[in-house]
Amino acid sequence: MNVLRSFALMAGLLLVAGCGHGSYQHGGSHGGSMGHGSDRGKGIMTAVEKAVPDPDKAKRVQEALKEIMEEAKQSYKQNREFHKKLYELNASYTATPEEFTKILDDLNNNRMRTGVKILATRFKIKEMLSAEEWKAFTDNLNAARARYTHGHEATEGKDGKKDGY
Repeated sequence: MNVLRSFALMAGLLLVAGCGHGSYQHGGSHGGSMGHGSDRGKGIMTAVEKAVPDPDKAKRVQEALKEIMEEAKQSYKQNREFHKKLYELNASYTATPEEFTKILDDLNNNRMRTGVKILATRFKIKEMLSAEEWKAFTDNLNAARARYTHGHEATEGKDGKKDGY
């Protein structure tokens, strides 16, 4: 029973310290601004147009990217709901470790489902493009991303270029 109490205490501390941290509190871009009409969405679509000379192929890639953006947007909303449940549970004096574990499992499963869907779509896009188109697209995408760092220091990639994240 001591292990369960320790787990509950650790889960509560992690929730207070970790779940409210980051972009969720600051209007960040974890899917919330990834709608089809947003500037970021337009930048992504432009990155495809610049990289893919065939308009039909570019259109198919853009449709797949819209799927990714919609999935990210839905996942963001769902994760916010899970965090809301965790905050409510954390405030409950009678909350059990099992209740925390259930929500955390659901949250992690949701993230995994989203990751798998996005990754599958990414490989679908990669199959549509030649190696040259893929490189041009990702270069254009990195350049577009760099415009949305909102004052956060961009990190350097393997090639020494700032990638915006």
